[in-house]
Amino acid sequence: MVEPLPQTPEGVELRHLRAFVAVAEELNFGRAAQRLYVTQPALSRTIRGLEKLVGCDLFKRSTRSVSLTSAGAALLDRTRGVLSELDAALTVARAAGGELSARMDRMWSPVEETFNGDLAPMRSAFEVMHAQFPIPEGVLLEPVNAGGVPGIQLTPAGDSETIAVYAHGGGFMMGSAYGYRGMAGAITEAGRTRVLVPEYRLAPEHPFPAARDDVCTAYRWLLECGHPPESIALVGDSTGAMLILSALLHARECGLPMPRATVLLCPAVDFYAPADDPPADVEQHMRFQNAYLAGRPASDPEANPMCADLTGLPPTLVQSGEFDGLGRNTNALVERLRAADVAVQHDSYPVDGHAFQIYWSFHPEAAEAVGQVGDFLQKPVPVTL
Repeated sequence: MVEPLPQTPEGVELRHLRAFVAVAEELNFGRAAQRLYVTQPALSRTIRGLEKLVGCDLFKRSTRSVSLTSAGAALLDRTRGVLSELDAALTVARAAGGELSARMDRMWSPVEETFNGDLAPMRSAFEVMHAQFPIPEGVLLEPVNAGGVPGIQLTPAGDSETIAVYAHGGGFMMGSAYGYRGMAGAITEAGRTRVLVPEYRLAPEHPFPAARDDVCTAYRWLLECGHPPESIALVGDSTGAMLILSALLHARECGLPMPRATVLLCPAVDFYAPADDPPADVEQHMRFQNAYLAGRPASDPEANPMCADLTGLPPTLVQSGEFDGLGRNTNALVERLRAADVAVQHDSYPVDGHAFQIYWSFHPEAAEAVGQVGDFLQKPVPVTL
């Protein structure tokens, strides 16, 4: 007869498991204590308490080193899974309870509060918000001069056969290459691709076509450096998506080959504010639009892709949020692309934040969307017969 083992002791708490994983990964009590923001003696007591509850030693300790016992190694993999599942469950619960949307609103509100004021505070608030987003571990960032356009390039760990030009959002008036390092880094990791973020010129100091020309110059520079067009993608979020479309159309008119793919994240391609919008929203909409167009008509096809011929553009991924008021014209854009025989994949997510992908580090739908971008960028290049 086999004597049954006792069930898991009820005294094992979440703090025991997190402490165990931290020490097992660091193999150093000092570093693990710093990671958990506890004192080293307190951490040692927690580990000894867990070992007492489990009934065996989990670590071999000496004055110079810490290592896992066979029991500790057996527990580690399973404990990681338990913590991962728990964190995922808590994230879903918070999302359902509105916590994640509230967190997005808290990050965005300081920017929105500056919209009716001077330009400098507005730009500063936008940079402060983006500084809160991390760069994935292992992604390398370096400055680059793309044919006279400054910017940054992010490189994933390991080899990369593709490179993407990323045009950031910000209403043509805000944002920077370095400020968007978190978002660009997420795409770098998800797509295992290098990402070039040009520091395109901003309105009102530099109205259209300055920003479009800078993005197009960065693309031309990659071609001149020997990158085949089938290894290049163009990606943009919000008004950056409009710049990507405008740059593609300009490249087509200049006789440049089209890249392998385009990704448009919550594209803001609407120069016409609905009359039923709140007056303050219409006023702000017109402020951004007038700064960018500087007297050009909103129907100018060079500046407004919704008024342009879209034939000949590469396969395109469009992502949108179902409750994103600024992306109200996304369906119309998708219809126009398909009418122009462009291969389009349109994915909609149940999110109400504009350019929600920037919140990839804590929002599950945003993380899923960035992962989908990575999958799209890794798709084989279609063969033309």
